[in-house]
Amino acid sequence: MKSSREDSPAEESIKIVLIGLDNSGKTSILNCLKGIKGISAFNNPMPTKGHDVQQIEALNSKYAIWDLGGQKAYLDDYFRDFKKFVKGTNKFIYVIDIQDPKRYDLALEYLKRVISSIKESKNIEFSVFLHKFDPDLVFNNELNDLVINNFILKVKETFPPKFIYSINKTTIYAIFEKTKIT
Repeated sequence: MKSSREDSPAEESIKIVLIGLDNSGKTSILNCLKGIKGISAFNNPMPTKGHDVQQIEALNSKYAIWDLGGQKAYLDDYFRDFKKFVKGTNKFIYVIDIQDPKRYDLALEYLKRVISSIKESKNIEFSVFLHKFDPDLVFNNELNDLVINNFILKVKETFPPKFIYSINKTTIYAIFEKTKIT
């Protein structure tokens, strides 16, 4: 689904692409960036169908934030026309649901595809958000520091040498918070 806001002049905007598997929290992050507050806004967000582009003004800058739906039905479509999504991008934010260890391998596989698709594009800032990283929020009793630390090592190993990136722990439950871990 295209947003009519996508056709707005993007030359003045900083383009950020939110990408990752479905249910990772991309739309919730976007809502936080838009200033939507209140826990009820995050309980049952509607999945993004295709992609949505939102224009936001903050910190004396304009941002065009592309939220790419993470459902399997859309993933291959993105890679068929990836240049369209990369064109003019200043920052990629790859979002992983840290509370879903059963999909870690799938998230890493998708991350590899994204990295290989943009590796020729220089000057694009790249961040991985390990999202839903909340000490009080544990959906899976098997999730512990060892599992998470091993996963972080696998994420690091996914990146080729000299690829510049950061890995951050993020949460929306403290309005939105990110903590850089590498």
